Parts: sequence; C-alpha cells; structure tokens
Amino acid sequence: MDNSIFLARLLGPTLAIVGIALVVHRKTFASVLQEFIVAHALSYLAGLIALAAGLALVLTHNVWSADWRVLITLIGWIALAKGLMLLLLPQFTNNVGNWFLAHRAAFLASAAFSFVIGAVLCGFGYSA
Repeated sequence: MDNSIFLARLLGPTLAIVGIALVVHRKTFASVLQEFIVAHALSYLAGLIALAAGLALVLTHNVWSADWRVLITLIGWIALAKGLMLLLLPQFTNNVGNWFLAHRAAFLASAAFSFVIGAVLCGFGYSA
C-alpha cells in the first residue's frame, strides 16, 4: 500500500472523529483543556508525543506536491511545530488554550476544520 494512502487512512478517521467529539462533548473538552493548561507534566508529555508524531510524519512523508498528499505533509509539520511550542514555549500555548476557551466560535471552527480535513483524507484514502 502506498505510504500516502496508509497515512490518509490513519489520519482521516482520527481527525474526523476528533472533530465530531469536540462538538458533541464540547464542555468535556473545555474542561480537559483547562486541566491541560495547569498541568505542566501533561503539557510536557503532549509536547513529546506531538514532537515524535510530527517528526515521524515529516521523516516518512515530506511530499510537497500540488495534490492532496501535501495535507499529510502539512499535518506532520504542524504537529512538529506544536510539539516544539509545547516544550519550548509553554506559556504561549497556555495563552492560546485560554483564548480558545474564551472564544466558543473558534473552538467550534477548529472542530469543523478537523472534521473537514479528516473527511477529505478519508475520501482520498479509502477511494484509492
């Protein structure tokens, strides 16, 4: 199986389900985000996981083509940047988390964005 197809089949459902869960359980995720902001150990662990996941995606799928596969590459680079920010700029990421908590529309927009990207990747991954 092509690497891009495998990653689309892996990331697509994950992102789509996260998008749905963010909307369905908005209050629960808001509570989780509040706890995440104050739990430095959790933030550090999430940073390590995001860094490793992003690096794994970048190392295995650094495809800069003018088609859907670039979405996977962008997800990898975004995860890598997120991991670095969580580890190196924890106060900045706390401020971003507080901003999302204060702006319900942004929280819902991020959920919709996650769902749409997930659905697009599912479409390409499972139609191949």
